[in-house]
Amino acid sequence: QVHLVESGGGLVQPGGSLGLSCATSGSISSIYVMGWYRAAPGKRRELVARVTTGGTTEYADSVKGRGTISRDNAKSTVNLQMNSLKPEDTAVYYCNVEARARGLGNLYSYWGQGTQVTVSS
Repeated sequence: QVHLVESGGGLVQPGGSLGLSCATSGSISSIYVMGWYRAAPGKRRELVARVTTGGTTEYADSVKGRGTISRDNAKSTVNLQMNSLKPEDTAVYYCNVEARARGLGNLYSYWGQGTQVTVSS
């Protein structure tokens, strides 16, 4: 009942930038936390950044100073701007939201299908 779609991934050169977007749809009552995670080849999924409804942000140490997460509550979207990209940033990036769906009383964590980001020359 909740659907997330990521966009903006692709191939970029080291030192370059990209912006990722996540659009939400479905029977959503409210969204509390929105974030981005990534899974590099052969590695576990890890947090990149997340933001609460109130605007509190959290970033992984590896992206601090290079990444900026933002959300538009009116549009129910979350964006991630990544600068000074490194080969180590290569991963599948997943959008994640903590939301309450209409008709359900509890909060649930929802995931998008992911978008590939490859940083290579």
